[in-house]
Amino acid sequence: RQGHQQHQRGAMASFAEAPAGNAAKGAKIFKTKCAQCHVAEKGGGHKQGPNLGGLFGRTSGTAEGFSYSKANKEKGVLWAEDTLYDYLLAPKKYIPGTKMVFAGLKKPQDRADLIAFLKQSTA
Repeated sequence: RQGHQQHQRGAMASFAEAPAGNAAKGAKIFKTKCAQCHVAEKGGGHKQGPNLGGLFGRTSGTAEGFSYSKANKEKGVLWAEDTLYDYLLAPKKYIPGTKMVFAGLKKPQDRADLIAFLKQSTA
């Protein structure tokens, strides 16, 4: 019981408490969980999801030429490590009504690794 509560607290911890990210591991996560719907590199096209180039510092729902859900546009999240860390835990809870069908990454290490990869690949 105690361990379960510890795990729950860990899952919701903020990016400030996140483990150090490994971009190489994050690249593998991107390839298996994200690349089906997203291109990371700037200037790449949109797929089922928007191109993620220039993601950090961009507001949700604003990538040129992508048809976003009303929810994503209205949320107005400024994407940074902390907001991505929370979003990637449970996208549908973070932006109710999002079109993104991804369930999320429960493990803090996986989210930290993916964010480390995205910081490099989307710049």
